[in-house]
Amino acid sequence: MNEARKHSDAEFEQQDLRPRVVYAFLIGLALMCIVVYFVVWGVYDLIDAYQMRHQPPQNPLVAPETDTRRVLPQDIDKFPRPRLERNERLEINDFRFEEEQTLYSYGWVDPQGGVVRIPIDRAIELTAQRGLPTTPKVGTVPPSEVNVVKQAARSADVSNLPKANPQPAEKVKKQ
Repeated sequence: MNEARKHSDAEFEQQDLRPRVVYAFLIGLALMCIVVYFVVWGVYDLIDAYQMRHQPPQNPLVAPETDTRRVLPQDIDKFPRPRLERNERLEINDFRFEEEQTLYSYGWVDPQGGVVRIPIDRAIELTAQRGLPTTPKVGTVPPSEVNVVKQAARSADVSNLPKANPQPAEKVKKQ
C-alpha cells in the first residue's frame, strides 16, 4: 500500500504530439534536403570552373586525347581482360566452350619452343603410367649432364673388378 501512495502523485503526459507539428517537421526536413542538394551542386560547379580556369596550357605537340567513354563494338577486343560483360549467359557459354576446347584437344602452346598441349584424359593416363615427378631425397645429387656422365663412367669402369680368367700380359720388347 505504501508504494501505491508513493506513485500516486506521479504525473503522466496527458496529450500526444499534434499532427501539425509532425507535418511541419517533415516538410522542414524535406526543404533542408533540397537546399543542401543545391548548395552541394553549386559548390561542385564552382570547384569545376576553378579547375578549368587553372589548367596549364597543353603542349601543341601532344595529340589531343580521344574520348575513351565511347567505344565501338569492334574496339572492345583491344581492352585487356577481364572486360565488362554485355551478355552474361552468352559470354559464359563461349568461355566454357573455349575452356573445353583447350582441355580436350591437341594444340600448340609455344610452336617455337616445341611445347604442345594434350587432352586431359591422355595426360591422366600418362601420369598413371609414368607416375608423378618426385623431388630427390636430401643428400642426393640432382641429375645433370655431368653427373649422369660421371655415373656412367663409374659403372663402365672395370679396372677394380677381379678378372675371371687371368691371362698373362705379353711383354713388350724394347727396340
